[in-house]
Amino acid sequence: MPRPVTLFTGQWADLPLEALARKAAEFGYQGLELACWGDHFEVDKALAEPGYCAARRDLLERHDLQLHAISSHLVGQAVLDLIDARHKAILPERVWGDGKPAGVNARAAEELKQTARAAQKLGVGVVNGFTGSSIWHLLYSFPPVPTESIDAGYSLFAERFNPILDVFGDCGVRFALEVHPTEIAFDIVTAERVLAAIEHREEFGFNFDPSHLLWQGVDPVEFIRAFPDRIYHVHVKDAIVTLNGRSGILSSHLNFGDPRRGWDFRSPGRGGVNFEEIIRALNAIGYAGPLSVEWEDAGMDREAGAREAAEFVKRLDFTPSQVAFDAAFSEK
Repeated sequence: MPRPVTLFTGQWADLPLEALARKAAEFGYQGLELACWGDHFEVDKALAEPGYCAARRDLLERHDLQLHAISSHLVGQAVLDLIDARHKAILPERVWGDGKPAGVNARAAEELKQTARAAQKLGVGVVNGFTGSSIWHLLYSFPPVPTESIDAGYSLFAERFNPILDVFGDCGVRFALEVHPTEIAFDIVTAERVLAAIEHREEFGFNFDPSHLLWQGVDPVEFIRAFPDRIYHVHVKDAIVTLNGRSGILSSHLNFGDPRRGWDFRSPGRGGVNFEEIIRALNAIGYAGPLSVEWEDAGMDREAGAREAAEFVKRLDFTPSQVAFDAAFSEK
């Protein structure tokens, strides 16, 4: 049967979870993917307060909403990043601390371990998130970047994430990296390299999000085909390339929503992502998890867009055939 359609709450963290759950149910969603910020899912409370996880589930159940995954994008970003003042705005105070980079990296890694423990306590098997990257700033190879510098970035990833993944393994939870610019993996080639760096540990896979691949020129369907056993979760998010000869694909230091950009995010079905082929590719690999709408469109009303997106994904999804199309002509 069709997969559950859920809503990622990260872009709605300005709303209390109770209010968002009510809205999501009204919009037609069947579940939520809880962000570990705002009041949606608080890792410290989950581990310290005996009734916290049960209360979160009770809240969702009152609105007939399922729960399949939580997301730790903001803290995960600080595990590998070269820390600067920007990170203070996205991190809990207990992780930011005095802001000294080495300490922030270490506390972020510990918080991600705690997130695995909290996920286990909540009863979910997937934590989506980011890793950050110590080598993203070396993307354009000038001044020339020695191969050793890139190698060191993947070695550092393995050094910092293997202990985190040990905890995920102990908890029976998987970490799903959202392959994304500014992360240690941002396309198919770098995703292959990141798996090799940790010797293809099963605890580590991907939160597939086509929007971050499309504008780079990477075919999202090819990503699914490249990693059929590593798609642990799926985001439904759209994007569009709007190059007009004035701005470039690197977005010209213009913020999201600026019409001068060379690309931007769109509400699902209103951009350039071919979701039909994505659903067929997900069917081919046997993906049965949720289709989680990550709604971002700076040019559209949020609530109208989220409601439309729920309807769009429900129409889009379908169960694959269990028989060959010409089975009726086969010999008995």
